[in-house]
Amino acid sequence: MIRVVVADDQALVRGGLAVLLDAAEDVTVVGEAPDGAAAVEIAARLRPDVVLMDIRMPVLDGIAATRRIAERDPAVRVLVLTTFDVDAHVYDALRAGASGFLLKDALPEDLVAAVRVVAAGEALLAPRATRLLVEQFVARPEPGAAPPAALAGLTGREREVLTLIATGLSNAEITRRLVVSPATTKTHVSHLLAKLGARDRAQLVVAAYTSGLMGRTGG
Repeated sequence: MIRVVVADDQALVRGGLAVLLDAAEDVTVVGEAPDGAAAVEIAARLRPDVVLMDIRMPVLDGIAATRRIAERDPAVRVLVLTTFDVDAHVYDALRAGASGFLLKDALPEDLVAAVRVVAAGEALLAPRATRLLVEQFVARPEPGAAPPAALAGLTGREREVLTLIATGLSNAEITRRLVVSPATTKTHVSHLLAKLGARDRAQLVVAAYTSGLMGRTGG
């Protein structure tokens, strides 16, 4: 059973999300939080599999809350909810440790599927929103940003796989693109996670752009 905490400052939205998730056979909502500070406290106390986190909340915003949760317990995954396709705060949330984001106007079945994906340790990066996010925010390196030393230790194929991950491709799509076995793709992804010290695919995407890899490869 996937244990979820819902964090949103609007009671009706929070309650609606909880009812929707509880309706799934393999999901149960174990807690609700009206602000970021409460989300951090509840996550620490209940240790859910996933925290569904609204970005704009009082007391402590969703980004700061995500950072604290990720620092305290990396096993707790955070799925960020946003109203807009492109939001600078979404990228900040990914950098803070979120495992992905979902638009608030997503279909109910997409929300449940997103929770399952994140709980399984994958990243949820909606292609349309991710592309726009990358174009407007991620592709602009931060002042003084330098490639991590670990990037130099990647093989040519690992760099290629990292580039494909950063463009939003799934393991299955990468397997088809490179004409390799699923096991080979999975191994490459595992090596990337280990070498770059990333928790999941969302952090691999962040690493690919902040390191300048995408700019150098023309991605």
